[in-house]
Amino acid sequence: MKFMMTRVLGLVVVVGAVAMGGCGKKSDSAEPIKTVGVAEQAGVAADQAAAQTMAAATNAAAKTIEAANATAAATKAVADQAVEKTGQALEKAGAAVEKTGTDLQK
Repeated sequence: MKFMMTRVLGLVVVVGAVAMGGCGKKSDSAEPIKTVGVAEQAGVAADQAAAQTMAAATNAAAKTIEAANATAAATKAVADQAVEKTGQALEKAGAAVEKTGTDLQK
């Protein structure tokens, strides 16, 4: 989330710098200023940044889902092993109690 916010903030800074840089230029020539071209370029840059941000967010979400699934599988495997070991320990304890009971009856 912080990475996306940093990326968006960087985009805003770049667009602001381009806009400020474009406003500061003074031309001595008689040609009209081409602000439409600069605005279009800024719009295209904003669209590209938005597309890249969306792609990065989608990619991050997919990786998060994969990591969550892997973690869930590992957790299930560990839990299964713990249940199996607990069952074995209970069987051994039961056998010990049974042996003790048999020894007491003798």
